[in-house]
Amino acid sequence: MPRLKRAPVPGEQPGSLFEEPVDQTIGASDDESSNRPLADRMRPRTLNELVGQQKIVGPGRALRKMIEEDRLQSLIFWGPPGTGKTTIARIIAEQTAARFVSFSAVSAGIKEVRAVMSEADEYRRRLGKRTVVFIDEIHRFNKAQQDAFLHYVESGGIILIGATTENPSFEVNSALLSRSKVFVLEPLTTDDVVMILRRALADTVHGLGDQRIDVTEDILRAIAVYASGDARVALNTLELAVSVADIDSIGARVITDEVLREAMQRAAIRYDKAGEEHFNLISAFIKSIRNSDPDAAVYWLARMVEGGEDPLYIARRLVVHASEDIGLADPMALVEAVAAMQATHFVGFPEAKLALTQATLYLATAPKSNSVLETYGAAMKDAVETEREPVPLHLRNAVTGLMKRFGYGEGYQYAHEFESGKAEDMDCLPERLKGRKYYKPSKRDRTASTEGSPSPDESEVRSQR
Repeated sequence: MPRLKRAPVPGEQPGSLFEEPVDQTIGASDDESSNRPLADRMRPRTLNELVGQQKIVGPGRALRKMIEEDRLQSLIFWGPPGTGKTTIARIIAEQTAARFVSFSAVSAGIKEVRAVMSEADEYRRRLGKRTVVFIDEIHRFNKAQQDAFLHYVESGGIILIGATTENPSFEVNSALLSRSKVFVLEPLTTDDVVMILRRALADTVHGLGDQRIDVTEDILRAIAVYASGDARVALNTLELAVSVADIDSIGARVITDEVLREAMQRAAIRYDKAGEEHFNLISAFIKSIRNSDPDAAVYWLARMVEGGEDPLYIARRLVVHASEDIGLADPMALVEAVAAMQATHFVGFPEAKLALTQATLYLATAPKSNSVLETYGAAMKDAVETEREPVPLHLRNAVTGLMKRFGYGEGYQYAHEFESGKAEDMDCLPERLKGRKYYKPSKRDRTASTEGSPSPDESEVRSQR
């Protein structure tokens, strides 16, 4: 049978899947290691070297047992960048008897993936060995493309390990997800990252231990905080700081606060405008406003703004919130929100940050009422679920003589002719819906007087904040 061949994957040595060399990214020579970034050189090679994620790979945990006992099944690793998804996949390749093939969904096409799947199936039939196929950023493949894996996962031709920063509930094909075990990786703690940095400074083989580096514990902790739980960011920052640091009289590279600021340049705020974090942050923002917590609301606002969120998206959400959760409790909330949206559109960043902050504080401290939302919801239910009732004749305009002869407008009562300003005996709902009450004012609504309770004046409304 002729050998099956495929185009080499970026970062992988060319060759057939039926040849025996292990994945070339594992166990590289020291010469090769010296040319790789520090973050790659310091990648743990065993589970005992792994920092963090003890909930899934600690002693006695399910994933650790699966690896140690070589009882693998298809896996999905879900977590933020730099938390160990690729590292654990490589450790699995080292500690199991399976063949390991890695892809990045960013650079590999579905045609190439199908070719590897077919080779893996043939490899299992001929040699009786499994192939672990690691797909980094699996969420980059659409649902139809992910279907290409399904047959081979079901047949046992491959063990699929997918890594994603996005919620797999939304980004991974449900059929594929049901056949995989999902493990959630959490951001590393500041102490975890400091430990990783110390190891890099002490490691003379893969790290910076062969150099004289003068760095304080406070600097290491500052790097760890800056990295926000991402080991890769922390190690890259340390490596850059060492490269730009001046050498003192005894030959040591001194990392000062100034050197660190130069290496950092800009705070590493984790935010993906297209991913789950986008929805998590806007959810936290709106719920903080709803709960009348201005401090939390402004914090989440700053997270979004400094993370690069579209300011008009934030402004639009404020406009929606002004009616949804404040409404008639303070009608000026909508005016403030619309003004902030217009100001944001007109002046842009960075000045628009102040308009968004002002609107956020106003809405967070305003009295709350969801009567607008509830009222529309009740009316919508009847509008959708009941028969399409005709408009009563007395509410129709008699635009032509023919329409007048058919009774259009007959019996209409002009509200301004009544002392109360309302024609009490004229119904404006269709016949079958007469008597329906959709609007049930909240005690905080300024229109509550329509139900016989007094309307609070402006000072009373604002005093509730």
